[in-house]
Amino acid sequence: MIRAALLGLLLLLAPAVRAEELVAGLSQDNIGITARFDGSEILIYGAVKRDAPIPFGPPLHVIVTIEGPSAPVTIRRKSREAGIWINTDSVAVASAPSFYAVATTGGLANILSTEEDERQRISLPLAMRSFAGPLRVDDTRPFTEALLRIRKAQGLYTVNERGVRLVEGTLFRADFTLPANLVEGDYKARIFLTRAGKVIDMHQAAIQVRKVGLERWVFALLRENPVLYGLLSLALAVAAGWAASAAFRMIRS
Repeated sequence: MIRAALLGLLLLLAPAVRAEELVAGLSQDNIGITARFDGSEILIYGAVKRDAPIPFGPPLHVIVTIEGPSAPVTIRRKSREAGIWINTDSVAVASAPSFYAVATTGGLANILSTEEDERQRISLPLAMRSFAGPLRVDDTRPFTEALLRIRKAQGLYTVNERGVRLVEGTLFRADFTLPANLVEGDYKARIFLTRAGKVIDMHQAAIQVRKVGLERWVFALLRENPVLYGLLSLALAVAAGWAASAAFRMIRS
């Protein structure tokens, strides 16, 4: 009896074994930004690892997100006063991702519960962190909606429902197009496995976006030695002006 009790206690204390787990990979995890950089493509693929047959019940779904570096953002509203447009109200967001893309196997509201969305911060509105400082407006929704609208128009925020292909509830893939106006920094990809609106497993991978070549050298010079950067910029401007003037004189002669 004592042995049986000890065995039962060990089973209770042992970590639960997940019946379904994610195994995922990326087509690339390093992106170099050059002067001719016009965007990039990333394929995120994987499979669902199981220790038992596919369970009966609600179907399995996959959600994939790619998130860029976050930074504080101030959203301002302009109003017409005395015939001119001026900034009247503003809302400061503590942190908003510079890039955010979501792809799913179905409608996000149908495959992810509100509680799980709030916990994992998957949907676009929840990807932005809390507001910074005291709020001076009664309703913040027009401000956050304006930010979402602007960044969607710039190709920086996207939602592609049914953009993830899931084959026989096991293999999946999602294709993402990254725009040319990416911010340098550390990006992260997250893959969520959901069933009945609940996240049952999650996988995360890092993506590095860096300036390379001459662009990297100029960027580093600007940050580390702004005085020298300014002198070089002035010298280049003078040289370009002299070259243009010389060419114009040659054409006239």
